[in-house]
Amino acid sequence: MLPDPIFYAAAIPAVVLVGLTKGGMGGALALLGVPILSFVVDPATAAAIMLPILIMMDVVALWTWRKHNHWPTLKSLLPGAMIGIVLGWFTFSVVPFALIRLLIGLAVVLFAAKYFFDRWRPGLRAPKPPAGQRPIAGAFWGTIAGYTSFISHSGGPPYQIYTLPLQLDPKSYTGASVRFFAIVNIVKLVPYYLLGELAISNLVASATLVPFAIVATIGGGMIVKRMRMEVFYPFMYVMAFLTGLKLVLDGL
Repeated sequence: MLPDPIFYAAAIPAVVLVGLTKGGMGGALALLGVPILSFVVDPATAAAIMLPILIMMDVVALWTWRKHNHWPTLKSLLPGAMIGIVLGWFTFSVVPFALIRLLIGLAVVLFAAKYFFDRWRPGLRAPKPPAGQRPIAGAFWGTIAGYTSFISHSGGPPYQIYTLPLQLDPKSYTGASVRFFAIVNIVKLVPYYLLGELAISNLVASATLVPFAIVATIGGGMIVKRMRMEVFYPFMYVMAFLTGLKLVLDGL
């Protein structure tokens, strides 16, 4: 598989798109990674190859965003995420992936559409105040994020549903996001290994793609660090909307 140029023709763009997302550029690009890689390998292998690459991207992103974080958000989401990973582990072979993607996609599309409707409809142009931390909502969306991250590396949309209304400073938002998914991906290693998904051949393929992952992750971080808040949030909601559409299409 490794000398095959067709493999790299799909794998390199997939890794670059995910790397830009890991740098902080929103979730829509990341959802394209596994599907693009699935053109040349089966979906389970694609997910297995991506996991070590995601972790390497997390290392780079953690260094890039080491000075920025938002602990209250992590405290709201991480306990539920651990529950979601366990649920994903025990239902990995029986879960209806298409239905899960369709439902999450519809929720994200409606969530993003409501943002733009509220922002632009006549007579209601005053911006909404930031939402506070909501423990119950955090536990729910954290569980969904952990679950969907485990089964298909697509935890970004439910994460965004909870975090975008907080209206954090873009750097704090991205720092918290980087830490959340770094922790989730490290925890996922154990059940992925026990399920037999981390074969040597997959790990070798992952290693050859790491340089592209590092460059793309650094590039995404440099772009986001230069974004103003009034640009960052509309951009993120557009990314969320596109992500939701992608999930809906996959589900259908």
